[in-house]
Order: sequence, then C-alpha cells, then structure tokens
Amino acid sequence: MTSDLLAPLDLAFWNMESDRYPMHLGALGVFAAHSPTAGAHAADLLAARAAAVPGLRMRIRDLWQPLAFGGAAREADPGFDPLNHVRLHAPAADFHAVAGRLMERPLERDRPPWEAHVVPGEDGVSFAVLFKFHHALADGLRALKLAAGVLDPVDLPERPPRPAEPSRGLLPDVRRLPALLPGLVRDTVRDTLSDVGRALDIGASLARSTLGMRPTSALTAAPSGTRRTAGVVLDIDDVHRVRKSAGGTVNDVLIAVVAGALRRWLDERGDGSAGVAPRALIPVSRRRPRTAQPQGNRLSGYLIPLPVGEADPLRRLDTVRTAMVRNKDAGSERGAGAVALLADHVPALGHRLGGPLVGQAARLWFDILVTSVPLPGLGLRLGGHELTAVYPLAPLPPGQALAVAISTYRGHVHYGLVADGRAVPDLERFADAVSAEVETLLAVCED
Repeated sequence: MTSDLLAPLDLAFWNMESDRYPMHLGALGVFAAHSPTAGAHAADLLAARAAAVPGLRMRIRDLWQPLAFGGAAREADPGFDPLNHVRLHAPAADFHAVAGRLMERPLERDRPPWEAHVVPGEDGVSFAVLFKFHHALADGLRALKLAAGVLDPVDLPERPPRPAEPSRGLLPDVRRLPALLPGLVRDTVRDTLSDVGRALDIGASLARSTLGMRPTSALTAAPSGTRRTAGVVLDIDDVHRVRKSAGGTVNDVLIAVVAGALRRWLDERGDGSAGVAPRALIPVSRRRPRTAQPQGNRLSGYLIPLPVGEADPLRRLDTVRTAMVRNKDAGSERGAGAVALLADHVPALGHRLGGPLVGQAARLWFDILVTSVPLPGLGLRLGGHELTAVYPLAPLPPGQALAVAISTYRGHVHYGLVADGRAVPDLERFADAVSAEVETLLAVCED
C-alpha cells in the first residue's frame, strides 16, 4: 500500500471543513439519453470504470507520526468498493433541485472522498450526473482529470515526445559539494528572505483590500447547512462580440457579467447596490501544462473589487479589466489573492488546530468566489450518450451566501451557482440577472 503526504493547502481544505460547510467541489453534467434505461446503464458503467482509476481509490488518513504529526496522507483504500460511491436516484424534472440537496451532504471521510450521483430525467430524453470531489483530493483541473477517467475514451491527437533532460551524475555533484556549499547557503537565505517578503506583501495587500470596500449583507450568511444550485447557459459567440467591441479578455467579460448580475439582483430584492464593491476571489491554477504535477491543489488567486455600484455596464467591464491586468502584472504569487500560498509555511498541526478558524476567516478575506474551470473542446460522452451541458459547482466558504463557477464547453458558457438555501431563496432570480446582463452588454456594444 502506497501513500503520499497531503500538501499544506490540501491539508488546510481537509481541516477547515464542517458539517454545515463541506469542502467539496462538484460538476453537474447533463447527458442526452437514447433510452429510458440510459441513467441506470450510466450508473453501472461509472461503477465499473471507477474501479480502474487509481486516483478514485485514494482515501485520506490522518497521521500522528513524529515527522508528520497532525498531517494526513493519501493512500489506496484496501476495501474500496465503487458501489459505495456511485448512486442511482429516482427520476427528477429539476436536476438543480436534486443537486442542491446532494451538495449539502459532506462526503464520507473514512473512504475515498468522492461520489457520483446519477439522476434520470422525467422527460426520458436526458439524465444528469453530479460528481463530487473533496477539495483536499483535487482542485478543478485534477477533478476534471479524475472525472474523465470514467467517461468514454476520447481520441486525442498524438503529441511528439519531449526530448529527455540530459542526465547529471550524482558523483560529480558530491565531489563538488565543498565548492557548491557557499552558493547553496546563499540561495537558501535568499529564498527564505523572499518567502518572508512575499508573506509581508500578501498581508499588507490583504489589509489594504479591506479599506474603502463596501460589501453587502446579501453575500453573508449565518450557517444553515442548506444549499441551492442553479445554472445559466450563454452563447460564447455573444461573449466574443462583447470582448471584440469593448476590449479585455473573455474572462474579463465573464467576471463583469457577475458584477452586473449582482447589481441587478441587489436592486430587485431591495438591498441596494449603491457604493457596493464586494471583493471577488479569482482562483489561479499554478499547474504547468505538459509537466508532471503532484496530486491535490496547486492554487493561488487574484483579489479584485467587483464594481457593483457602477451603473454603466461598459465602465464595469473596464474596471474589471484594469483590475485583472494589475493582478497579472504583479503575478499570482503576490497580492491579497495569494493568501493560499501562506499555507506552505504552516506546520501540519497548525492546520489541524487552526482549520476551523481559517474557514471562518474566509469572510474577512473575500466576499464571493468567482472561479473558472477549463473543459476540453472535444465532445464528451458516457456510454455513448453525449454530454450536452456541464455546470461546475464550487464549495461555499463559511459565512458566505453565494459562489460562482464558470466553464466553457462546445460553444457555450455555463455558470454554475451555489448558494446558502436560507440566505438566497431567490437564486433563480440571480441566474436570470446573469442572462439579462449579457443582453445589456450586447445592446450597448451594438449602439
């Protein structure tokens, strides 16, 4: 049985979880059904394929050994049974209503922390699969790779092999150790000072981010343990029309849409948007393509104020674009959004003892999560049934009422919305506001 230690950020996610704030992420995929039994067939297929995916057999075990006291490790579960993780539900007319109830429930912590829920559609022409992965097991990209392991194989174009790195023998380096030692000491001191400087920079940026910001009580919530989900589908061509006319990137437009939707939603429910500028955390992956990467999370982030109080939609977009450019110029390892990197400097026992406090501190760090999950452009299938829509679902941090996740798949943008069910009973109204904001941006860009 092999095991590997959880990285500090994974350990933080594992320990900040509570019954009312489970730390799993999800994806709700909708598939076209070829027969009334398609959902049942899909559930059988998922269970059979899951047994062959090594990453899905990994459980998380707490460690109390001297060198890893308070830590945790992934290890293969000797009693792994995929039937404990794949469940077939009764037919439903509203996939999001079912997903909301399922997202409330924490994953079992004594076995591999993931689940796949298959929900046949009452219409007989579709079924949905809700994948849930604990954030300690995977970030969005890693979760996508694990989910892809149980979908139908996709024929990808072969890439030319990369040339091997030239081998460097160990013996010459050992012989040169006396000569190398001063440089190693110098580099260690430099790196340590750099880490301290980075931590101070992140802390100062976080302090500055709390000044002059006016979030809104609509985005905060006492713990109720309830969840609602909703989804919005946009045409990617509409997003490109806005981008080409007003400037910025596709991601800038999608974030600006969230700001405009928040403004509409707050005004419609009577909370008021004047002067409101909630801080949005924009996670940034630190994974590098085509390179070997460890399991778990490789994340940093940007922190930007959403210009909810700005009435002009084009000015909102320009404000978002300027903030994103500023963050990109500074890099993802500096600034208030990079707080996640500080997890590397906390001992394992500190994560275990301070996990709940870290979760509660999220509300002081940011007001809403807005994250993007990339999906392959190729059509995905399960048992020959085409994936027609996929809504990413982010975990809801303690004290927060709403989280937004975005993915682009086959010419469409999918917004996956997760909210505290008691604090946001009108989540569908916010979903409508997302669609309306795109229409407004299109209209002003065409004038």
